[in-house]
Amino acid sequence: MKFAVPLIAAATAALLAAAPASAALKVGDTAPNFSTEAALAGKTHPFSLAAALKKGPVVLYFFPAAFTSGCTAEAHAFAEAADDFTKQGATLIGLTAGNAERIKEFSSVECRDKFPVGLATPATISGYDVALPQKAGWTNRTSYVIGKNGKIAYVLSEMQPAGHITGTLAAVKALKAKG
Repeated sequence: MKFAVPLIAAATAALLAAAPASAALKVGDTAPNFSTEAALAGKTHPFSLAAALKKGPVVLYFFPAAFTSGCTAEAHAFAEAADDFTKQGATLIGLTAGNAERIKEFSSVECRDKFPVGLATPATISGYDVALPQKAGWTNRTSYVIGKNGKIAYVLSEMQPAGHITGTLAAVKALKAKG
């Protein structure tokens, strides 16, 4: 019976990892405004959602931590699609609270200097309801498309990176088609 507790813990961890994250914000909700320090190509600059929305829709994706395997794969995929988002008039930004001291490095190495990544503050994590239950203070993996009007146009809250890039790009294209 001494193996029962580790097996139960492992099974619980596997279920939590496989379960989709929950996001309180739904399509049509108003996106909470936020400002943060972001890094692009290893250099920091202020980022404001309100300022970005003046240019067009914003793709805001939350990820658990810089330099983890899933987050690295997701950053690479977003970097490969960054020009497609730009062509659609969208601003792309990633936010995290995990390994935050390495955001500048992550912006160059894994985001390939294509889009900024910034610090998800506790207020932003709470406002977007993206807390990672398994790791206090970190974010789950949730992607939002926020229309120029400040309303959520698309949301995907799923811990696996697959689908985040294709879903957000399709949503941005749909917004552009609507005019």
